[in-house]
Amino acid sequence: MSESPIPQRLDRTRADLSEFLRLRRERLSPTDLGLPAGGRRRTPGLRREEVAALAGVGLAWYTWFEQGRNISVSATFLENLARVLKLDAAERRHLYLLAHQRPPAEAGRTWCTVPPQVRRLMDDLPARPAYILNLRWDVVVWNAAADRVFNFAAQAPGRRNLLWMLFVDPAMRQVFVDWQAQAPAMLSTFRRDFASATGVPDIAELVDELQAVSPDFKAWWREHDVHGNCMGLRKLWIESLGELTFEHSTLSVDESRHLRLVVYAPAPDEPLAAEFAHWLQT
Repeated sequence: MSESPIPQRLDRTRADLSEFLRLRRERLSPTDLGLPAGGRRRTPGLRREEVAALAGVGLAWYTWFEQGRNISVSATFLENLARVLKLDAAERRHLYLLAHQRPPAEAGRTWCTVPPQVRRLMDDLPARPAYILNLRWDVVVWNAAADRVFNFAAQAPGRRNLLWMLFVDPAMRQVFVDWQAQAPAMLSTFRRDFASATGVPDIAELVDELQAVSPDFKAWWREHDVHGNCMGLRKLWIESLGELTFEHSTLSVDESRHLRLVVYAPAPDEPLAAEFAHWLQT
């Protein structure tokens, strides 16, 4: 097998890589991979020569790799090795990192289940509007404070989507002060998620629908702007209180499921913070 001539320095992870590969070999039997069981083996699991053959490399080269020698590896080889060793997604990523390779992007997913402990965490924030978005920006879970501010529960289940509400629901336009500046900035953040879910049809269907019903969405979508993390200060219009400044942060609660927790809190110098907390209780 021919590999890149640029060596990857494995000094720091040499021992971890060697141990990881050995243990993954030992947990498999030849029959797991359709090989004949053969006679008695001095050590459990697959032999190095079996892994090498199934991964499409020579025995000597694979042995050097497992020993952590300074040889270069390709993504194709690592993919083959992950397949042979039957690594799950977390183990596959770990293999790439040990080999000093950038892990390939995971396939995007949209419909997910929120862990119960995350729901309880949100309920423990009665004065902090909080909700969880999936990769499609569907609002899958929210707390009472977020419902009071954004009125999620009143939306039809199929339209409980932050992007749809932002561009189609007139009430949501009023909530976001300076909508003409905030909406395209939020859309540019969504574009990164859209790129992560190229194989998911429902996210493309959402974009097509929004382009058909919202001229603003259609125009801004075609600009292909991409911004950084969606966090910082944001002004919201709160019923009976007026304009308030909030800090908002987006936190990953389940990276493999692409679930993000969005939390709003009145800015430290917001003069109406106490009134807002009282308003949430009324």
